[in-house]
Amino acid sequence: MNPILAMLKEHNISDEQIKALFEALTQNPLAAMATISQLGLPQDKLQLLMGQVMQNPALIKEAVNELGLDFAKVEAAKEQLKK
Repeated sequence: MNPILAMLKEHNISDEQIKALFEALTQNPLAAMATISQLGLPQDKLQLLMGQVMQNPALIKEAVNELGLDFAKVEAAKEQLKK
């Protein structure tokens, strides 16, 4: 299982919240950071999760695929981050 998904599930984040988070990541990655911070994760896990999201887009792609979401939106969002 994807480490981001595993961490979220480990902290009892619901499937609905996880899908909403990854939809936010695909549409607006910067806004998704606010969503991540509202999940109620312990500070150390929150920092680890945010680091993984920001530094390893491949993990996002993997999670999006596991969740059955549209990766083309992830690519578009990644381009927005580069601007």
